[in-house]
Amino acid sequence: MRKKAELKGFDPGPLQALHERKPLGQHVFDNLKQAIVRGKIAPGEWLVESHIAEMLGISRTPVREAIHKLERERLIERQPRGGFTVLGLEPDDIEETFGIRSVLEGYAARLATLKHQPRELKALEAKIEDYRHCLEKKQMDTLPEINTEFHEMLYDLSKSPRLIYMINGLRDQIFRFRQMILRNEKFAVISNEDHIQMLNFMRQRNAEKVESLVREHILRGRDAVLKEFVE
Repeated sequence: MRKKAELKGFDPGPLQALHERKPLGQHVFDNLKQAIVRGKIAPGEWLVESHIAEMLGISRTPVREAIHKLERERLIERQPRGGFTVLGLEPDDIEETFGIRSVLEGYAARLATLKHQPRELKALEAKIEDYRHCLEKKQMDTLPEINTEFHEMLYDLSKSPRLIYMINGLRDQIFRFRQMILRNEKFAVISNEDHIQMLNFMRQRNAEKVESLVREHILRGRDAVLKEFVE
C-alpha cells in the first residue's frame, strides 16, 4: 500500500496573506522543499497532488506548480501509476556534490582569509560558542542549523557575490548531508574542532592552510555520509 506523506513538517502558514507577497504555488513549493530537505517528509513517501491540495484547502493548480518544480530539482520522482515519491540520496550524487563543495568552499575560505577585517571574526567566534554549548547539552537537532550559519558567515567574508551565489545553489542539498553527519556525536565534535582551527588560521592570514582544512573538512563529511550506504 502506498504511504502518502502526512506533511507533518509542512507549515502552510497564512496562505492568504502570503499569496499577496508571492505566488501561492511558490509558497507551497518553498515549504514542501524545506520539509523534504529537513527530513520531515522522508525518502520514499508519496506526494499526491489532490491529497496535498485537500489537506491545505487550496486548488490543485498551485500544488501542481510546486510539484513540477520539485521534480525539476530532482527532489521527487514521478511514478508510472501516478503521484510522486521523495527521492533519497544516491552515492554518485554524494560524490559529485561534495567534490564541487570542496572546490568552491575551499576557495571561498581562502578569499575570506585574505579579505576579512579582524572585527568580522567575532561573529564566527560566537557561532562556535553556540555550537559548543548545544553539543555539551546534547541538543544534536540544533547543530546542523548552527553549522550552516557558521559556514555562511565564513563564506560571506570572501566578498565574492558570484562565488557565494554558486555555493548557495547547493545549500539545500548540503543541509540534508549535514543532518546525517552531525547526528553522530564523534563527527559533531570533530566538526567544531575544525571550525576553531579554521578561525586560528584566518587570524594568521594563512590562506593556504584555511583552504586545505576546509577541503579536508568537507571530504571527511563525504566519507561519513557514504559510510551510511555501506553499513
